[in-house]
Amino acid sequence: MISQKAKYAFKALFHLAEQPENASLQIEEIAVGAGVPRKFLEHILLDLKHKGIVASRRGRTGGYTLIKRPQDLTIGNILRAVDGPIAPLPCISRTAYRRCSDCSDEKTCAVRRLFADTYAAQLLLLDGTTLHDAIRGRTPTEVVKMPLAALAPHATAAVETREVALAAAAGEAVSAAGG
Repeated sequence: MISQKAKYAFKALFHLAEQPENASLQIEEIAVGAGVPRKFLEHILLDLKHKGIVASRRGRTGGYTLIKRPQDLTIGNILRAVDGPIAPLPCISRTAYRRCSDCSDEKTCAVRRLFADTYAAQLLLLDGTTLHDAIRGRTPTEVVKMPLAALAPHATAAVETREVALAAAAGEAVSAAGG
């Protein structure tokens, strides 16, 4: 489950992404436009600024703006920036791998195998869907079904597990996706 902080961050980023390129919005405009409480939004935007997703400008025409184009911001990267690692187990995380302290052998671990395929499917959907896709109304499953050439360039790592993830999403039994 995503945090309330992540939910507010996505609402704010959707609102910023719908603005003309390089447009700056003051925090009050974002709060009202995105329907996010201002007091939470201030902290969220500061975090997003430190993670290199938004920038702030001072002055009369200042405010917050996206640093990257919506086409270059994946839902997975945004979620990690706000909530941290998204893997259900540390031993299958691709960004925060850590061996489980109670596991004697990862290769034979039934719990790891259980979650590996569903996590691969989740990664494909989250890392293959951009902010641009989301504001255009494309669901992650619609994005995954798009031809490979139409996927965003940053999704190439997720494409490696595309068939495994599609099979897992369809409920078929598949082998672990390389952990």
